Amino acid sequence: MKKLMVVMCLALVLVAPVFAQGQGESKGVEIGCAIYKFDDTFMTGVRNAITAAAAETDAKVEVVDSMNIQATQNEKVDLFITKGMKAMQINPVDRTAAGVIIDKAKKANIPVVFFNREPLAEDMAKWDKIYYVGARAEESGTMSGQIIADYWKANKSMDKNGDGVLQYVMLKGEPGHQDAELRTEYSIKNLQDNGIKVQKLAEDTGMWDRVKGQEKMAAFIASQGDKIEAVFANNDDMALGAIEALKAAGYFKDGKFMPVVGVDATAPALQALEEGTLLGTVLNDAVNQGRATFMLSYDLARGITPTDASIGYKITDGKYVWVPYQKVTKENYKQFK
Repeated sequence: MKKLMVVMCLALVLVAPVFAQGQGESKGVEIGCAIYKFDDTFMTGVRNAITAAAAETDAKVEVVDSMNIQATQNEKVDLFITKGMKAMQINPVDRTAAGVIIDKAKKANIPVVFFNREPLAEDMAKWDKIYYVGARAEESGTMSGQIIADYWKANKSMDKNGDGVLQYVMLKGEPGHQDAELRTEYSIKNLQDNGIKVQKLAEDTGMWDRVKGQEKMAAFIASQGDKIEAVFANNDDMALGAIEALKAAGYFKDGKFMPVVGVDATAPALQALEEGTLLGTVLNDAVNQGRATFMLSYDLARGITPTDASIGYKITDGKYVWVPYQKVTKENYKQFK
């Protein structure tokens, strides 16, 4: 019996979580998390991943909705500071306003992990306790472009007017947002790098929103009609909105198809892939972005300098964690469900 008890105790020691060991050990550290707005599909995935990661530790994460208003987010940050949070996770409403948050945090000596919306480089350089978690938007743009390029090359009927030029429309995210700008630029650059001639028929912002995406696409159809040969959307919500507008115009039945590509690989987008209405998307890894954000802030909250080993992700230039994108099409979507 004694031998059995010794073995059980050793087993408990071996499986004890890393956070309960060594430097910075503490119980119940509190971390404040501000999301730019709760009703963003992708950010809901990131938020869920943060809370799931926190549940594996002794940390308490208070998550708040900034309601897409920077002034509201600043007030939430002030409240986190007043409450004495040990670290903050901030998904900025306006990436150019991050400097104000950094100044407040530095004065209160509360480390900050920004995520999804990258602060300006000069703001990131203000303090050594500032980190960023995200993905390189140019990768997602390149992959979006490649999905359309592959389809163009494999389906001659995509060139409706036979002019050898790909006529497209673009649904952009928030103006000035680095993801919106880079996804737009690099998706078209990829087509050109593939030797495909392109013509932009229309471009407008759908603000990452499904309803706005539907409205903008309906306007594109009204003005451009059957000239449109492909639809690019900077995220899946806008792509799905575009698909609804296309359905209303008679697409996706009786052999009438429109190639639509999005970004994020959200659950509704994967469903659309299965149904055959979405040509492709690009996985923006909400789970790993959320987990990396939490692991960084958890180390910082306990006074530990994060390392690749301690958080489980590679830290670049001492401040950045980049989570790679993955191309998702009809051929491989099931592995992401």
